[in-house]
Amino acid sequence: MNAIIDFLNTIFWGYVLIYGLLAVGIFFTVRLGFLQFRHFPEFFRVLRASRETDRAGITPLQALTVSLASRVGTGNLAGVAVALTLGGPGAIFWMWMVALVGMATAYAESTLAQLYKTRNAEGNYRGGPAFYIARGLGLPWLGGVFSVCLILSFGLVFNAVQANSIAGAVETAFGLPTWACGVLLAVLTAVVIFGGIKQIARVAEIVVPFMAVAYLLVAIFVIIVNIAEVPGVFGMIIGNAFGIQEAAGGVTGGLAAAMLNGVKRGLFSNEAGMGSAPNIAAVATPDPHHPSSQGLVQGLGVFIDTLLICSATAFMILLSGVYTPGMETTGTELTQQALSAHVGGAGIYFVAIAIFFFAFTSIIGNYSYAENALTFLGAGTGVPVLVMRVGVLLMVIWGAMQSVATVFNTADASMGLMATINLIAIVALSGTVVKLTKDYFAQRKAGQVPTFHAADYEELKGHIDDTIWHRDNA
Repeated sequence: MNAIIDFLNTIFWGYVLIYGLLAVGIFFTVRLGFLQFRHFPEFFRVLRASRETDRAGITPLQALTVSLASRVGTGNLAGVAVALTLGGPGAIFWMWMVALVGMATAYAESTLAQLYKTRNAEGNYRGGPAFYIARGLGLPWLGGVFSVCLILSFGLVFNAVQANSIAGAVETAFGLPTWACGVLLAVLTAVVIFGGIKQIARVAEIVVPFMAVAYLLVAIFVIIVNIAEVPGVFGMIIGNAFGIQEAAGGVTGGLAAAMLNGVKRGLFSNEAGMGSAPNIAAVATPDPHHPSSQGLVQGLGVFIDTLLICSATAFMILLSGVYTPGMETTGTELTQQALSAHVGGAGIYFVAIAIFFFAFTSIIGNYSYAENALTFLGAGTGVPVLVMRVGVLLMVIWGAMQSVATVFNTADASMGLMATINLIAIVALSGTVVKLTKDYFAQRKAGQVPTFHAADYEELKGHIDDTIWHRDNA
């Protein structure tokens, strides 16, 4: 069994997704006319306007913070350090590049999630890749496969991984036993997830901006204090990215290693194309009332995750003097050492606290995706949801105390299959994304507030929920 799982991970993560996610990002960047560059101010405009909702959904701002809760996890602290040690400073440049094209992918998948969303038995909006696979491609069985993969990976196992990271960091910094940390974390998680997706959205709307701003402020402080060295760091990143400045005579593998690790880190962190964030994007009430507006909001999430927060970690490490090419220290330990070099012993505690907030919000964000998947499987209310919530809490406690590689590898394979299905689906539906995008910006150019009119999309008749997209609901 282990051999099969390892083989699948080699195929998915060594070939299909590393090249597939990047290729799809470039495909949508070109096909949408370099949307993320030409219309970059619009990404912020729709967010500033996103305060409206109705009883069936959450606000676009809440949807963004929940998706950021899932995106911004321990990988933003530990993962960036791993990319640096394995690929050199040049990995950061390629991390930026993959985020820039990933904004187009995130836009496309979340736009489709909005378009094909529906209501659950309680009248609340639900949607995501499983829904546009079933409704847009006419393949409900494949949507079911996607949903099961999402529940297994994001709903259960990855939450154990996040809990493990929290417990390790807290034990190192504060001496709290891992089992006690696991129980405390499970209690906090229960308080949030038993309130449903709307409760998760309310918590994320407060916690995520707080944690992100606090982390970025520390990074800005570090950059200002070391401002004279910043140009040199940029030069190091660019030079190593193209093999001009080989780290330790090529110990880290030069250009190839920089590209591979930077691309991996960017893709794993921002999740563009993975099919995760669209699950919460569909729950939002779009403002303006057009599917593209929520696609723009989620595209901004990729920018915040990678180009801001991951970059903050990278600069704090590179400006610390702790990093040396070929060093063995990596992950959370390297980030803690770097911050300690800047602010003293408090750095260890700050990183532990940051990991707690980043990983805890990832747990509740991941759970919200799984609840959406349950809705697609016809089990979005009652006992099945209760079983899912209890399962999440048990995985949190278990994950805090131990890690079993086989289980985590299984989740990686599950997410690999999930992402592969999603990439095929959004490329197959790319024509719809292009039409929606042209419609949105044509209305904006004409000085109108973009509004989706289902009558203009005859090909979608019978495939979308008219009660949601009827003109009177705008």
